[in-house]
Amino acid sequence: MNRPWIGITTYGRDEKKRFSLQAVYVDAIRRAGGLAVLIPPGELQAGELLSRLDALIFAGGGDIDPLYYGGPQHATIYSVDRERDESEIRMAREVVGLRLPTLGICRGTQLINVALGGTLIAHLPDVVGEVVSHRLPNLDAEHSVSVTSGSRLAMILSQQTCNVVSSHHQAIQKAAPSLQVVAHAPDGTIEAVEMPEHPWLVGVQWHPELSAATDGTQQRLFNALVTAAIEQSRR
Repeated sequence: MNRPWIGITTYGRDEKKRFSLQAVYVDAIRRAGGLAVLIPPGELQAGELLSRLDALIFAGGGDIDPLYYGGPQHATIYSVDRERDESEIRMAREVVGLRLPTLGICRGTQLINVALGGTLIAHLPDVVGEVVSHRLPNLDAEHSVSVTSGSRLAMILSQQTCNVVSSHHQAIQKAAPSLQVVAHAPDGTIEAVEMPEHPWLVGVQWHPELSAATDGTQQRLFNALVTAAIEQSRR
């Protein structure tokens, strides 16, 4: 059987005009049996590109420009990349119509939510405090997550609670109308959403790729995405 092609969005252009992405995303897809295809920002023909893939991952990265969701500017907002925002918003809307299996990770989850009409919290500590550390200086934070029973995510993870690796200062404020909230952190922060009317669209606020090599629970997200991609290609 041909292995499915799994697109992964990359970071925007750096000061040396290079696109990049952490290798752990690719590693997780390869462990799951997929072929990783890196997708840099700026592609205008999103539909043509996505029609050649079997699934897509919206990767993490910098903050989304608040202009896209009518949010306030904040001193902590960083690494805004309009080229990346615009191309990924187009792709997020396309995957709904194409019914392409899709996984959002951290920024990727926020991007999906914004593209479909949701909003974000500009700076999470301003709203939920710092009892739960979602981001630490020069260190990935860890905390627990509770997943809704009966949700697609709970079935994928095979459990309703898990420990996750986290690195973010923003999160979903209001979920887009087509998305269902299916996980929370102990402080009430929205940690995951999914689209009930889509064959396979899940977004998690944490970073499963950072621990998937040693945590089978987190690797299941990538395994399930590749399985969904194989099933999609058979239709």
